[in-house]
Formats: sequence, structure tokens, C-alpha cells
Amino acid sequence: MTGESSAARDGLRERKKRATRAALAEAAVRLAAEHGADNVTVEAISAAAGVSVRTFFNYFDSRDDAFVVIDADAGARVRRALLDAPAALSPLEALREALAVELAQAERQHELWSLHAEVLRASPHLLVRSLGAHMADEAGLAEVIVRRIGSGPAARDRAPSPADGDGAYEDERRRALDLYARLLAAVAGTAVRVSVEHWCARQDEVAFADVFREVFALLAAGLPAPSR
Repeated sequence: MTGESSAARDGLRERKKRATRAALAEAAVRLAAEHGADNVTVEAISAAAGVSVRTFFNYFDSRDDAFVVIDADAGARVRRALLDAPAALSPLEALREALAVELAQAERQHELWSLHAEVLRASPHLLVRSLGAHMADEAGLAEVIVRRIGSGPAARDRAPSPADGDGAYEDERRRALDLYARLLAAVAGTAVRVSVEHWCARQDEVAFADVFREVFALLAAGLPAPSR
């Protein structure tokens, strides 16, 4: 088998894996929305997705894991897009563009995402697990933000001072980067949530993309108060 055909086969295998996981997650959410999460079994989820129970446990460690995240790969795609974004974009702009691509896909699955939100609201223990997953994803995003801006020109333009002591400037800069990255990752998550909630209440009036970009424009402008 040539390297090219092997790569194609591996790519097809990965797409099938992603499709199977997505089918299981969707089946879990739809069943939970209809019957309540506590009344849904692994057997029912597997049957609805057209796979075996054994296959279910190839993707999830427990039944509850299937309810928590619809698209497990979304965070990884955002992080990769952020790293690959043009260097001319600010961190906020690069993150906005990376998120916009993912949210466009989520908008096309609006009904499923709405059901998912209902399932989480109805099951506090699942909501807690979901928040934990989002916090872990947020931490990963912050690490990528540090990677993107950590080797920028700002540090090279500032020569260490003897008063800094050995490594003092780098330690201070690292702390500043970590704080900035954590704040940006958290603000971006809040911006997404607010955009979705605002749009859901006004779907007949405005496009989601317009709401999303308006939210990030307000952030970029420093959140000026609306004029009276």
C-alpha cells in the first residue's frame, strides 16, 4: 500500500470514528430530551445510533459522558485554527475567526444544540460535568493563546535590566501572558454564550453571525457604554 492510499484510508477511518461518536451523542441527547436522562440506557442509545453496546464504550467511559458534549473535536479545531491564523490578527481577532467557523456549524444544528441545553438544565449533575468539560477546554485554549503570542516581538523589544535579577523579567512576562490568556479564553466563552442566548430570543430579527460579530466588536472597542 502506498503512503498516499494509506493516508487516505486513515483519513476515512477517522471520519467514520467522528461520525459514529457524533451519532451516539445525538442519539443520547434526543432520547434524554424525550424521556429524561436518568431513564435512558446505554442499550437504547446504541440501538438508536445503530451500533453495538461494545462500540458505545469505545467512545464513552460511561453513559453520562454521552450527554455532556455534542462535538468533542470542536475545541481541538478552534485551537488549531487559532495557531494557524494570520500573524497580523490580534489574539482577539484570531479567536473570533476560529470560533466563527465552529459556530456556523452549530447554527446549522440549532435544534440539536437547543435540546442539549434543555437536557443539561434538567439534570444538574450533567450540567456540572458539562461545566467541568468547558473549564478544561478553556484551560487548553489559554495554553494555545500563550503559545501564539508568547514568542512575539514584544519580549524581544524589551532588553532585560540588571535590576530585574536572573530570570525576573521572563517570570513576570510569563505571569502576564498567563493572566491575559486565561482572561481572553474565559471572555471568549462568555461572548459565545451571550451571543447564542441573545440570538435565540431574536431569531426572526437578526442573523446569528451578525450578533456574534457585534459582541466581539464591543469587546474589541473596550465595551463602551451604549449612547443614550
